[in-house]
Amino acid sequence: MRIAIAGAGSVGRSIAGELVENGHQVMLIDRDAEAIKPERIEQAQWVLADACELSSLEDAGMQTCDVVIACTGDDKVNLVVSLLAKTEFAVARVVARVNDPRNEWLFTDAWGVDVAVSTPRIMAALVEEAVSVGDLVRLFTLRQGEANLVEVTLPPQTAMAGRPVRDLRLPRDAALVTILRSGRVIVPSPDEPVESGDELLFVASPAVEDEVRRALT
Repeated sequence: MRIAIAGAGSVGRSIAGELVENGHQVMLIDRDAEAIKPERIEQAQWVLADACELSSLEDAGMQTCDVVIACTGDDKVNLVVSLLAKTEFAVARVVARVNDPRNEWLFTDAWGVDVAVSTPRIMAALVEEAVSVGDLVRLFTLRQGEANLVEVTLPPQTAMAGRPVRDLRLPRDAALVTILRSGRVIVPSPDEPVESGDELLFVASPAVEDEVRRALT
């Protein structure tokens, strides 16, 4: 895939390095000349330009990209880049970084954002996931499909222990995607029994998260 990254700071460069190693074509865009460091990632294309200017993006070849990642340190810039990528260049997938959690409500498809990545929210979710037992924890939001990746760790005294997956009365808009047990990743077949301490990962729409919680209690 051809991927454009707006923001060539430490975060943008780290993402670019990973993507290049995975065989993708990467273009880094930044308006700060000091951020343009081709020697850091020689396989990437480096572009000195303002990612908020339509003509600059067109000259850089944004129209040829499959994915755009807006990861500058400015939420306003990330929103503008996302909107231009989606509306002017019809980019299939737009991922945007949320720097200030108070702005997260703006990062929706109305601004061209398919996936919003909020570092504070992710870190908070990981802390909750580590210490919460029996509670539903939202790990990640998939904006394009209006669905969330949620996790529930079954408590020691769960009434579900020993019962097969088919007994989970999940709502229509929720699916159990995997079970994590003692370092193993288990694909949940209908006959697979759940055990106390299991981490259950679901993809569910926000509207049915309470029903998922009730199904496990």
